[in-house]
Amino acid sequence: MTTTTPSRGRRRAPSRMERAAGRAAALQKPRVILALLLLLALVSVMLLDGYLRSEIGNDSRVRDGAAYDKVPEEILDGGPILTFDNGTAKTQSVPAKTIVLTFDDGPTATWTPQVLKVLEDNDVEGTFFMVGSMVSRYPGIVKKLVEQGNEVGIHTFTHVDLSYQGAARLKRELNQTQLALAGAAGVTTTLFRAPYSSEINAVDNYSWPVYKEIGGLGYTSVFVDTDSDDWKKPGVSKIVQWATPKRNKGAIVLMHDAGGDRSQTVEALDTYIKKMKAKGYTFTTVSGAQARLNRTGATGTGQAAAGGTAGAGERSGGQRTNGQEASGQQAAEQQTGGRQGSGRDGQGARPGSAGAATVDTEQAAHRTATGATLYEGRALIWAVAVAEWVVPALSWFLVVVGVAVMGRFAMMLVLARRHHRQRNRRRGRGGRFSWGPPVTEPVSVIVPAYNEKECIANTLKSLARSTHPIEIIVVDDGSTDNTSEIAESLGMPNVRVVRQENAGKPAALNNGVRNAKYDIVVMMDGDTVFEPDAVHQLVQPFADPEIGAVAGNAKVGNRTTVIGAWQHIEYVMGFNLDRRMYDLLRCMPTIPGAIGAFRRDAVLEVGGMSEDTLAEDTDITIAMHRAGWRVVYQEHARAWTEAPGSLKQLWSQRYRWSYGTMQALWKHRKSLTDRGPSGRFGRVGMPLVVLFQIVTPVFAPLIDVFTVYSMVFVDFRAALLAWLAVLAVQLVCAAYAFRLDREKYRYLAMLPLQQLAYRQMMYLVLIHSCVTALTGGRLRWQKLKRTGEVGTPAGVS
Repeated sequence: MTTTTPSRGRRRAPSRMERAAGRAAALQKPRVILALLLLLALVSVMLLDGYLRSEIGNDSRVRDGAAYDKVPEEILDGGPILTFDNGTAKTQSVPAKTIVLTFDDGPTATWTPQVLKVLEDNDVEGTFFMVGSMVSRYPGIVKKLVEQGNEVGIHTFTHVDLSYQGAARLKRELNQTQLALAGAAGVTTTLFRAPYSSEINAVDNYSWPVYKEIGGLGYTSVFVDTDSDDWKKPGVSKIVQWATPKRNKGAIVLMHDAGGDRSQTVEALDTYIKKMKAKGYTFTTVSGAQARLNRTGATGTGQAAAGGTAGAGERSGGQRTNGQEASGQQAAEQQTGGRQGSGRDGQGARPGSAGAATVDTEQAAHRTATGATLYEGRALIWAVAVAEWVVPALSWFLVVVGVAVMGRFAMMLVLARRHHRQRNRRRGRGGRFSWGPPVTEPVSVIVPAYNEKECIANTLKSLARSTHPIEIIVVDDGSTDNTSEIAESLGMPNVRVVRQENAGKPAALNNGVRNAKYDIVVMMDGDTVFEPDAVHQLVQPFADPEIGAVAGNAKVGNRTTVIGAWQHIEYVMGFNLDRRMYDLLRCMPTIPGAIGAFRRDAVLEVGGMSEDTLAEDTDITIAMHRAGWRVVYQEHARAWTEAPGSLKQLWSQRYRWSYGTMQALWKHRKSLTDRGPSGRFGRVGMPLVVLFQIVTPVFAPLIDVFTVYSMVFVDFRAALLAWLAVLAVQLVCAAYAFRLDREKYRYLAMLPLQQLAYRQMMYLVLIHSCVTALTGGRLRWQKLKRTGEVGTPAGVS
């Protein structure tokens, strides 16, 4: 029998959905680009943060005990201030009874402010040799430090031993630190101190070329005369003793404001300043000491002989030992000072090019940052600030997501087991499970079809073998491939074909409901094949008058391909675990379009299938919950559907599903504040769906991103073990779902590959859907290309 829904005119105007779809089509590519840009921004922020923390590009090698025979004797015997004038090296020593306090490896949020307070209280300035990555983290401290009258110098950006690095890395270390200083305090500097350096007589054949190159760029290299060894935490008295120069000599004194607990340093500093002032010493900066030397006309070598102190690294057999830092301190400083960032590589590191020198003698090494240097520096500080906020926030999100994922697994396992035991109970308390008296009344099966010539015959033939009395209504939604003619040619007496102009799946289903004769309607897709007892099993829950809709068990028929196998795993886990959980909690979010049954009156009561969303099945399911109907899952009603056979079709389908689910949740958002059944779903089902189907999947890529990051840059073995542990949990859940559904376990061999490839695609689809939702786009119902290869599986009669 054939029924044709009359046309309202010769030409039909585009529907609201079609007009919106046309507008959205032009925006799809920009949305994809935006989603990829968001992903790229996340990766960039993580890489920047890892670079700052020396997790990326870290080189922890420290040279010690190298030969020094290529270093000029006058340099080794000179003072701690090394400059180059047209390629000629010159050293200077601090004037007698003059102290230059220098602090390495900062700044830090804890210790640098305390050091500054001690200096301010004693009216003393110091010179701080700063790690650029730390400057970019604490720009406010650097700005205050400079405003207080202290001097800053470069200690590289990542606290790396430059004797192991090439010219490009050296310039990058200098440039990036200059940019950090420019962005933080608006200055650059001409002072430099190499990490792991000590007295000038510890310069060796490997570091000497580095100092020559740095000097050629206009930098003054600063060494030390006395080392407080405060990093050893020997106690306040020892720090003061070791920092005190002998015989009233002047000295550049080394202390630290980073690299660990510096409480002893802070306490010793105050004691030291008071003690040295009492002895008649004055305090200045490196630039201040140079100014005094220039006023007296002292030469480099003569001053070195008059005021220099003996070096701690003694010469022996042509080898030189660095006596400043032990390996434990080096490791600590690498941990706290090894943060990296971006800068200008290869643009030259000449410190005087950024602007004019400052007037203050104590800060004569400073240059006012201007132009590109200033703005690039501010950009670096801003980027680091974003990374400093985003990465910890993402880490917390990662914890939340991890807890949510593991909690979901636990909930699914516990509730799925309870659901299975309850629905398959054969004896014990309460006796055999039953929905009530058997439902034997005829039902109407609605088959919406649009260009389903490959599948419609198999679909109708499977329904012909139904053990339950049915009428079949094929609603041809404007097909152009003879779908309706194929349906009619089968000559099945209980089949009616209803033709309509193309209006979409919701309209086709509503048309079928209007034409249905019976009180219970079964809805299915035009490519789905029912098992003989599927309809009978599906309608049995309607023995309970409170039940308004039933979700069946959809199975992937074309599971022989890799993509099909991945979807098979997803379907089995989704239906067997998720739906069992939602069923027990009475908040089933979706009746699958492939196999679902409804009370006809309930469908009409909630207004039928709505065109407001792309997920009409989710929309109507939530509407029935809100209307007070109960929705359940019937595991024994099985249907076989043809899943997308290509990645493009899969993306299209899941994109529509994800976006449609978001639309449906937004449409029914008022249920959160409603009372009664609507409020119950809003306060139980809505949060669960949002958490498990949107929030957790959206942020789940963080687990993979952090895992890959940890494998590449942190600890490969630990990250791999963590990933395998999560995979094992998923494998247990999947195996239990397969056991409940009596599926063959061999498909689980595809699970690891599914986690590596398929899941990532689903993440991108969901992110794409979120971007579309946030930008207000609309999509239309899409038709997937079918092959018709799915039939009733062998063994099912």
